[in-house]
Amino acid sequence: MGMAGYTVALMMIGVIISPCLYGKELSDHQEIKVQRLLKRLNKHALISIKSEDGDIIDCVPIHSQPAFNHPLLRNHTIQMRPSFIPESTSTHITKKINATQAWNKSGRCPKNTVPIRRIKKEDILRSKSIANFGKKMMTPGILLYGSSSVHQDDPSKGHEYAVMNAMNGLYFGTQFSVNIWKPQVQIRDEFSLAQTWLSSGGGTTLNTIEAGLQVYPGKYGDDNIRLFVYWTADGYQNTGCYNTDCSGFVQRSSLVTVGGAYTTVSEYNGNQYELAMLIWKRKLVVRIGEELVGYWPGELFNSIGGGATRVLWGGEIVNLETGGQHTATDMGSGHFAGEGFGRASYFRSLMTVDGSNTLREAQGLYPTITNDNCYNTMVGDAGTTWGVHFFYGGPGRNAR
Repeated sequence: MGMAGYTVALMMIGVIISPCLYGKELSDHQEIKVQRLLKRLNKHALISIKSEDGDIIDCVPIHSQPAFNHPLLRNHTIQMRPSFIPESTSTHITKKINATQAWNKSGRCPKNTVPIRRIKKEDILRSKSIANFGKKMMTPGILLYGSSSVHQDDPSKGHEYAVMNAMNGLYFGTQFSVNIWKPQVQIRDEFSLAQTWLSSGGGTTLNTIEAGLQVYPGKYGDDNIRLFVYWTADGYQNTGCYNTDCSGFVQRSSLVTVGGAYTTVSEYNGNQYELAMLIWKRKLVVRIGEELVGYWPGELFNSIGGGATRVLWGGEIVNLETGGQHTATDMGSGHFAGEGFGRASYFRSLMTVDGSNTLREAQGLYPTITNDNCYNTMVGDAGTTWGVHFFYGGPGRNAR
């Protein structure tokens, strides 16, 4: 490969039948464009698995997946499991939790295939436009990296954040655990997510890779909590997308798929379920727990392969101010950070990867909170087995 990549690890032409786009009938030309996009994204599957949550998971031969539609990846050699993973200097204990995705209950993909969530026509029609399917856009007034692509997302309405930032430096990845909640989203075109951002550059040269959990009815058509990834190499102009909604991200795992839903979630004053996630600059890998989910080949980027300059962790929501009021969309558990363990959402065991491929506890954290009447953060006590950690979240509109 040319530039090193990042890995994320986490434990058709058809018949036209009354087509509509945003409540209007599609022209024949638009219908053909939709079918062509479906044909490009939905590859031939050896088998297909119908999940209890309504998803269809196609088990696609690993060399035939959508990533390799990208012109820079036509001759790409698929990276197998990295020969070594960043080593940790922390003495804190990390609890291993194997959260499984809903589709796993219905079957498994055969050897040498990978699970790809099938894109449906209605998924495309929920987008602002066919051309913008699966994409964010750089929008003035959006603080952190792009607005959503659903057609009613007004850029004048606020994206709100409760995040922690690492001090500016040079980072080659991050590792953390985040507990899984299913936040309530007030209306379809809002979302609620918990994620990490790694970025370099800025403006139209911004490179970013993102991974986390989101409830996004406007994209997926339901209120399930889902694993997602995102990337761009030009500030959300022409490159990048969610998951495998365009060519780029290479799916490697046969058990965990980007866009897949989780049905086991944390309970208020009850059991807490979490994902341990590693994003690593060597081949831009994503790992969940011990499972290598996939990676972004370095050919896709122009600066982040040399290291990210910013790392953030936390929550984001969209507030469309329905009826002239602040949204009641939850961030995380829907409870403020001060309620602590078992009630509030958290990121724990925050670590970053340095130039020597060593995991070190995150340093110099500081918050970005855009509306502390609705969502906030609280740094956890030092010296615990949780290492560097913080709580975040909130209920949105409230009497506070």
